Amino acid sequence: MLNLVNLLIPVKGDAYYALRMGLSVTLVILMAVAALAAIVLVLLQPSNSTGIDALGGSSETFFGKNKGKSIEAKMKKWTWICLAILAGLSIVFYILQIPSLWT
Repeated sequence: MLNLVNLLIPVKGDAYYALRMGLSVTLVILMAVAALAAIVLVLLQPSNSTGIDALGGSSETFFGKNKGKSIEAKMKKWTWICLAILAGLSIVFYILQIPSLWT
């Protein structure tokens, strides 16, 4: 953690260096938050297979089935949003690492 904080302090006295390191650390933190949110959302989603429920013959009512689908649909939508944000931030982070951009 101390190394990440040291990256924010410009050693060279160059303003571009400080800006580059500040943006890099910020993007890494945002990518970590997006990744953790996607992981939590995926873990909270129920599985698509019926599994052992098919043996018991349990049936759901129409309203219970639609309620579950609407919650599932929202969770899937937010999972895709988190993954799209993660992909976008990764691309921006990669572009910012190009040395010729900063010289």
